[in-house]
Amino acid sequence: MIPFAYQRAGSVAEAIAVAARPQSKYLGGGTNLVDLMRETIEAPAHLVDVTGLSTAIEDTDNGGLMVGAGVRNTALAEHPAVRSRFPLLSRAILAGASGQIRNMATVGGNLLQRTRCAYFYDDAARCNKRAPGAGCDAVGGFNRIHAILGASPACVATHPSDMCVALAALDVTVHLDGPDGGRTVPFGDFHLLPGDSPDVETVLRPGELITAVEIAAQPLAARSTYRKVRDRASYAFALVSVAAAIEVDGGTVRDVRIALGGVAHKPWRAHAAEAALIGQPARSDSFRHAAEAELAAAAPLSGNGFKVELAARAITAVLDDLVEERA
Repeated sequence: MIPFAYQRAGSVAEAIAVAARPQSKYLGGGTNLVDLMRETIEAPAHLVDVTGLSTAIEDTDNGGLMVGAGVRNTALAEHPAVRSRFPLLSRAILAGASGQIRNMATVGGNLLQRTRCAYFYDDAARCNKRAPGAGCDAVGGFNRIHAILGASPACVATHPSDMCVALAALDVTVHLDGPDGGRTVPFGDFHLLPGDSPDVETVLRPGELITAVEIAAQPLAARSTYRKVRDRASYAFALVSVAAAIEVDGGTVRDVRIALGGVAHKPWRAHAAEAALIGQPARSDSFRHAAEAELAAAAPLSGNGFKVELAARAITAVLDDLVEERA
């Protein structure tokens, strides 16, 4: 076992001060970080426990929610305001992991899950995320679950979070604090595509801490959903997932939000599909056309070409279901 120091922070300021030590990591529920430490992929010298900080879920003045980074996934999924105003978020969390993991995992930790695949854990494999510059064995290897959008020759892994797909479909702001003070980042800008540096996964600066996630009020999100397509019903990452909300007036799409999981290095907001749907009839053929517009840029690998059709069908089916619910 690699030794490390542990300290539980009593405040955000204390956490930031302690994390200034070399090789420090913030510790939330530990459902990803501790796993990586066991595999010796991560070896922090100092762990700063922030689970006692930022644990509230509060209404904002505009009808949204301010969710503390330390809120447990179970608490967020079960919160009445989330279930009524943002059901896609509750459903995504419940699809994401076992009850035991949801009871431990935190919102901030969920955002900071490492984007990874089996090659990331394999010391005998080349992985640019684990060892920058080593190469990526997944590109020419077993890549059935890997990315079809936004990937690069340096990394084709997909982001594992279900919660983050739902957040990507909403108007969300990530609140940060750090040595240089506080700042906010739009959720869509928080995670990075791999480019030439897949080991850099977020815009977090050294020592910065996620303190909260703010979800703006969105009336159309009250009738929303999340669907996860996977190989088995539990303990499996998504092959494709869809978070969606739609507003229909007189049979015409007035507003729509779509995000995809299991297809890219980050939660994927389907901007092209959304643009293709505004003002169009709320019918299956329109939904299929919009899905194809989004997936026109797909670049499947040798083993995951099926994801293009799977994603198109999933988008179409989810939007069909939402329109039928509103009828």
